[in-house]
Amino acid sequence: MSLSDTPRSSGLLLHPTSLPGPYGIGDLGPEAIRWVDMLAAAKQSWWQVLPLGPTGYGDSPYQSYSAFAGNINLISPDLLIQDGLLDAGQLPIATFQGGQVDFARVGPFKWALVRMAWNRFANSQSGLHEEFDRYCVEQQSWLDDYSMFMAAREGFGQIPLSKWPADIRQRDPVALAALEKQLHNEVRIHRFGQFLFDRQWNALRSYAASKGVRIIGDAPIFVAGDSADVWANSDQFLLDDAGEPTAVAGVPPDYFSEDGQLWGNPLYNWKRMADTGYAWWTARLRRLLSQVDLIRLDHFRGFAAAWHVPPKELTARNGRWVDGPRAALFEELQRQLGKLPIIAEDLGVITPDVDALRLQFGLPGMRVIQFALGGPDNPYWPHNYVPDTVAYTGTHDNPTTVGWYTTLDAQARQLLDTYIGKPTVKPEWDLIRLAWSSVAVLAIAPLQDILGLGADTRMNTPGVASGNWCWRVRSEQFQTAQFERLAEWTKLYYRA
Repeated sequence: MSLSDTPRSSGLLLHPTSLPGPYGIGDLGPEAIRWVDMLAAAKQSWWQVLPLGPTGYGDSPYQSYSAFAGNINLISPDLLIQDGLLDAGQLPIATFQGGQVDFARVGPFKWALVRMAWNRFANSQSGLHEEFDRYCVEQQSWLDDYSMFMAAREGFGQIPLSKWPADIRQRDPVALAALEKQLHNEVRIHRFGQFLFDRQWNALRSYAASKGVRIIGDAPIFVAGDSADVWANSDQFLLDDAGEPTAVAGVPPDYFSEDGQLWGNPLYNWKRMADTGYAWWTARLRRLLSQVDLIRLDHFRGFAAAWHVPPKELTARNGRWVDGPRAALFEELQRQLGKLPIIAEDLGVITPDVDALRLQFGLPGMRVIQFALGGPDNPYWPHNYVPDTVAYTGTHDNPTTVGWYTTLDAQARQLLDTYIGKPTVKPEWDLIRLAWSSVAVLAIAPLQDILGLGADTRMNTPGVASGNWCWRVRSEQFQTAQFERLAEWTKLYYRA
């Protein structure tokens, strides 16, 4: 599926971790079903999520231990009970009382539940055994490496890959076989955790499809240095003999940060990837397309040229642009996967060659209305949109629209008033109207904007290492009137 094949539509952005519920983090259980029902009642066709992988540094979904695996923190305890893998009495609900995601406590809690579920599963004649065995065979290409990586990482006291013993880091066959024998049960538990995640996610996605709601997933362009991807495919990255990056990823100074953004991810060895027919990228997107209907491809401009920063730099200021694979990658992906159901995240410093690459493969770009306050030629003003565009009020990297509006000076507020033709009273709904009424084939708003929430509910602040990804909506914040209004506007602007 690609957007060019679909009618005008709209959707909401909400990561599953932000759903309400009693277990310290949103999950794939009853509240996710309720959320899908709310989307359907509001006439929304799309649910956009952030990357679904297991989070590493800073709890960021963009710094994952794997580009293929799922985040077991999203596993629903309620669904484990339904499957007979847990008893309700094993769930210490009262320990989670905070309104935000409590990552420090959620991780050990969820992993303990997976262990308990595994122990019951392993010692039973559950009908799930055949399903689990089939899953392990079908997903073997990434599952074995991921499960071994996670088991080894725990065995080494959670130290990062760069500090592992050299023979294991370099995958010496003899050392690896000995360690795998030692960690056999732990490896099996990690496989089981992935089985549980996929089982619950696939059921949720099927339910969403039955309600006419499709899923937009997210593929970060880069992977974490401390990941199963780098460990299992080290030749595909720009690393030195010790396994350390020879350059790291980021972006130069921009709208978000005067020092740029120093992401720190290792960069791809595109020549080596080309020699393999871009097999890793093909496998990665094929896996993601088994989970979602449409992919937001993060940092699209990095495929034309990426910002390479020397590994010892403290900011992203002193980097250089280095050419990426350009059309060669997408030609191969198209050959292997067919028409590419991709949204190109083309925000930031965009040059004509990046636009040309996107247009060559018919990929819609993104337009964020919060970026529009400039001259009439500013591409983020809705009058400059083309139909093959995805319009956003804001993204996970932006403040909420209410929070954004509080930062505007009098001149910027007057410009917005003039543009919309009236005084701005509810800026979030004014931006929603601009997005929904535009010619863009798809319009998306974060849930925070539908609910009129302030700056304290922002999901992420780029360039800030801690305190992100924690926001959760409370059940009482779901206001029926707001969703009814969204449904009316969605019908009015022919997106239902």
